[in-house]
Amino acid sequence: MATKNARDDDPLAPLTLAVGQEDLLLDRAVQQVVAAARAADPETDVRDLTSEQLQPGTLAELTSPSLFAERKVIVVRGAQDLSTETVKDLKAYFGAPVEEITLVLLHVGGAKGKAVLDAARKAGAREVACPKTTKAAERLGFVRSEFRALGRSATPEACQALVDAIGSDLRELASAASQLVADVEGTIDEAVVGRYYTGRAEASSFTVADRAVEGRAAEALEALRWSLSTGVAPVLITSALAQGVRAIGKLSSARGGRPADLARELGMPPWKIDRVRQQMRGWTPDGVATALQAVAEADAGVKGGGDDPEYALEKAVVTIARAARPGRPGR
Repeated sequence: MATKNARDDDPLAPLTLAVGQEDLLLDRAVQQVVAAARAADPETDVRDLTSEQLQPGTLAELTSPSLFAERKVIVVRGAQDLSTETVKDLKAYFGAPVEEITLVLLHVGGAKGKAVLDAARKAGAREVACPKTTKAAERLGFVRSEFRALGRSATPEACQALVDAIGSDLRELASAASQLVADVEGTIDEAVVGRYYTGRAEASSFTVADRAVEGRAAEALEALRWSLSTGVAPVLITSALAQGVRAIGKLSSARGGRPADLARELGMPPWKIDRVRQQMRGWTPDGVATALQAVAEADAGVKGGGDDPEYALEKAVVTIARAARPGRPGR
């Protein structure tokens, strides 16, 4: 979730700098400033501009003295794309900000447009970090924080089930958490998530992978066909299959120990160690090698190396399920 610079946590600071590529967090950073401004003055004027709209001289017009001295919030999106002349205007403004005006700059971070980023930081901007959530653990942490912010308890299994069902889109995760809180009383558990998002969960690429590495071929194929029919990208399914098989291989070759110790060693959350331990029964080193080869072939098939991506995925799912149960038919 978005984190704030400890130097200044006042949303009405003259300058707020929101840095990152997670759209939901960037929007929330803006919303927080606007909400604080309108709490102080319901008539606050909000101007939300793109980098193209903030031309040289525009900032001076927007910040010029008003007869009514109204509070104003000026939001500039895509600050990394501002022209050199406009950046000069901003630097000059940083040195003499106007009272009752809050300027919010949204910047993706990185090298592009670094001059305005550095200048804002040097001017003492309040900074909100809005990084892209790329790891499953980060999405899980986001869901937990959403439930806490909404004042409700959710079990770890429920949070994980929601991430598995919804996927990586933070807006959808936030919406789902909000919906559950609005509709359900008491602690939110895995059964509740299952009732609300069964269709989504069964369409999850990770559900396909889980059923395959458990040797449950028929269920894996059913989940695969559902996923494809609901628009899940084939490359996401091959990625999930690869993660599932690699997790089996990593844990089978790891030293014994507590889930927390193995989690640190293998870079997995403890809950996943417990799940993979249950899934790895029946697997052999040869089975892991066979499954990895099947994933590689499927990956090539869905990326243009074959004529039928769906067939490539079905073949991989069956091969993995058989590898999980050598000498026995998949369930």
